[in-house]
Amino acid sequence: MAVLLSSYLICFPGTDVDQCRLKLVNYEAHENHISHETQGLSKTHLVVRRGKPFKITLMFDGLWNPLIQSLVLEVWLGDMSERIRVQFSDEWSDPLRWTAKIYQSDMNPQSVTIHICSPVLSSVALYDLLLHVETKQYRKSYVVGKFVLLCNPWFKDDPVYMPLDVQTEEYIKSDYGLIYMGTPLNICRRPWSFGQYEPGVLDACLKLLQVSPQHLRDKNQDLIHRADPVYLSRVLCAMVNCNDDLGILLGKWQGSYKHGVNPTEWSGSADILHQWVSSNCSPVRYGQCWVFAAVLCTVMRVLGIPSRVVTVFNAAHDGDGSEKVEEYYTSTGEKLNLSKDSIWNFHVWVECWMRRPDLGSGFDGWQVVDPTPQEKSAGIFCCGPCPVLAVQQHHLTAPFDASFIYASVDADIIRLVVRDGLVVGRTVDTEAVGQLIYTKSMGSDKPENLTPTYKRKKRDQSAGTVRNTARRGQQPLIMMMNTNELGSSCSTAQSSLMGGVAGPSQSFEVSLDIDGVPTVGDSIIMCVTVTNQSNSSRVLMEYLNAQFKEFNNSPQKSFWKTRRKVYIKAGEVLKLNHTIPPSEYEAHLAGDDIVNVAVVMKDIRADKRVLAAQEFSIGSPQITTEIEGGDTIKLKDEHTAQVSFINTFLKTLSGAVLTVEGSGLLEGKHEARMFFLKPGEKIETQVLIMASSPGTKVLMATFSHSSCPNVVSRSFHTVSVMTV
Repeated sequence: MAVLLSSYLICFPGTDVDQCRLKLVNYEAHENHISHETQGLSKTHLVVRRGKPFKITLMFDGLWNPLIQSLVLEVWLGDMSERIRVQFSDEWSDPLRWTAKIYQSDMNPQSVTIHICSPVLSSVALYDLLLHVETKQYRKSYVVGKFVLLCNPWFKDDPVYMPLDVQTEEYIKSDYGLIYMGTPLNICRRPWSFGQYEPGVLDACLKLLQVSPQHLRDKNQDLIHRADPVYLSRVLCAMVNCNDDLGILLGKWQGSYKHGVNPTEWSGSADILHQWVSSNCSPVRYGQCWVFAAVLCTVMRVLGIPSRVVTVFNAAHDGDGSEKVEEYYTSTGEKLNLSKDSIWNFHVWVECWMRRPDLGSGFDGWQVVDPTPQEKSAGIFCCGPCPVLAVQQHHLTAPFDASFIYASVDADIIRLVVRDGLVVGRTVDTEAVGQLIYTKSMGSDKPENLTPTYKRKKRDQSAGTVRNTARRGQQPLIMMMNTNELGSSCSTAQSSLMGGVAGPSQSFEVSLDIDGVPTVGDSIIMCVTVTNQSNSSRVLMEYLNAQFKEFNNSPQKSFWKTRRKVYIKAGEVLKLNHTIPPSEYEAHLAGDDIVNVAVVMKDIRADKRVLAAQEFSIGSPQITTEIEGGDTIKLKDEHTAQVSFINTFLKTLSGAVLTVEGSGLLEGKHEARMFFLKPGEKIETQVLIMASSPGTKVLMATFSHSSCPNVVSRSFHTVSVMTV
């Protein structure tokens, strides 16, 4: 990368200034980008990391005489500048100031290489660089150009330093990740293309800083504070949502998405950032928690702050700070939408790695930063950075938002059974919230369980507490989003007698098992197990209820329910089997639904009630994607992708549509249509893909049909792009 120069001249009369003109500057971009681990981030700017020297080569038209001509660089940031006198030296001087030097070996009268080093706590920004050639008689100045300065996780004195290469490879350089979704016992994973090497993504991240309220309010103060990753993460967290500013994404969690994109259709950050820039900073419609988090992770990695996407299963939204969330059920097992707070089946946020000098070294390391607009923090919709260690150690006054984040992973659930306005049953579940906390492992597609880093085991609680001990010690089922590679699992929820601990003569337990993970078109098979631990027989009334719900909302009205009288002997264990056929639920599906099933077992004589509940998702039929020659392709080479769907239903599907798209691989969407797709019949399409940038890309396929328009199958296929 070399640039021609513009210049201006200050000199005394009669001075000969033509003997040494600067005609060209070579930014040595290829070598600098390799040295600074910034390859692929920009084709237009030199991109370097703070605290590490980079070099530029000056080419003169004539001879430069260092005995009478001094070289002075001037770095501009906003309205602030610093002059750097170029020196001959083999050692660096003050690490807190800009320095520039020439090695003796780099000395040539017509071509001089200057090594420039910024302070390790320089601001992340786009800088202007000037060169002054000065003598006692004149000064000639050249506008050299611009360069981008990023955080440096490879440098030990940078607050974002990570000691291991495998860490920086995963949390800075990797443009591919996995987002975990679903329910704790039925976990889905979907790939995400962070896209930091896509054209224009770095420029979008820099623009995000330039249009922040902090920059618009006081440009120079903002630029100064950008040296601090704590400040940066807080600004960027607020800017990913558009609630207070010119931010990137508008959130939407229910209703129609016809004026934008359904959040489930995004598979990468680059398209979102490009759309935001091209629309002059109008918010992109629409995002949900995993979209907000994935875009923030992209921005952080681009700017040099190590980051990863983290999923909390059964995340509590505790708006009143009580660290308790109440859930209400009817006496027949229907879940009610009465609580101001809620439990999300999963919630996705970001962890960023940095030192916390404001809190002390004990809180260095991973920090929670959550861009999903839920509650305001210091008057704006952002959350964090909060040390994960502060959450684990219950330091709830630690900035920022430790109390809210603690409740997200460790609040208690108070489940209340109500009848005629009265509470007739109550349990306290201390284990369900934050039951699992997952992120992608370093260098692997396996999940890393972060739960112990957030949570210490709670001591035994008082009477009436219920612990969710189902499947303890077993790994939950993990599947690629919307595929049939499910195997078999059994989900268990367990409850003891409500309303306090009864004596041995009257206690009994209820558990609820879901047989496997049903796919659309399968029956939902359940087993209610009742254990009579008392020394007398009982007459029970069983109420079983099923409702659909979105991952972050209370259930809708029941789509299926049943009841029956049950007789159980002393010490007996009864298994009560139930089946919900697909005809009972298909018409009620609305997309990526989760089913809430609850059983209330009432002791008729004692008027006591026991509740057990479970939530699980219904899988979608599989879409198959195959890349000619395998899943590793060469940059700029054309390859064929074959995408197909086989109708595994027992009925003909009308209006079948198979759609394929992929940022960085395809322009636009490609569709195949069939008026009727008979059972066992295949719909397929071939598309030509060509990668425009290296890294990992995601090819997304979607199948829909008019027979049940709310049911959509999606698959995500990763493609590795090599430069050679």
